[in-house]
Amino acid sequence: MIAPGTKAPDFSLPDDQGVVRTLEEFHGRTLVLYAYPKDNTPGCTKEACSIRDRSQDLAGLGVTVVGVSPDSVASHAKFKQAHGLPFTLLSDPDKELLQKLGAWGEKTNYGRKYMGVIRSTFVIGPDGVVEKVWAKVTPATHGDQIAEYLKHRSKA
Repeated sequence: MIAPGTKAPDFSLPDDQGVVRTLEEFHGRTLVLYAYPKDNTPGCTKEACSIRDRSQDLAGLGVTVVGVSPDSVASHAKFKQAHGLPFTLLSDPDKELLQKLGAWGEKTNYGRKYMGVIRSTFVIGPDGVVEKVWAKVTPATHGDQIAEYLKHRSKA
């Protein structure tokens, strides 16, 4: 997994509307980039809604939130609409960004090993450097965790 203090990897990926987005367009702002396995699954829905529920707090701190998964643009658009998600979702079907972040790797479920998205979140500072990484995330409360970290960070 990419470590704090490391320059965030560049990307050029379509969002939930098919618009190609790049890391450069977020320069000068704090970016919360969260990697999740799949749209409309129980854990991913809880995580997205948890972040959605804290989105006004995050926006008030000057933070932009972006999610990324291997799902298609169309899948992201449906997921975003179904749950009223106010943030951008990036489509990474080739797992290029996920691999660069270290958020793609071997997972184990009920003893079975397979490759998949490692649910993780990265706070990228205005200078493009990763400042915080959550390598393990509790989906239902992760929005609170992000907001608390950023609230305390802004007071420092």
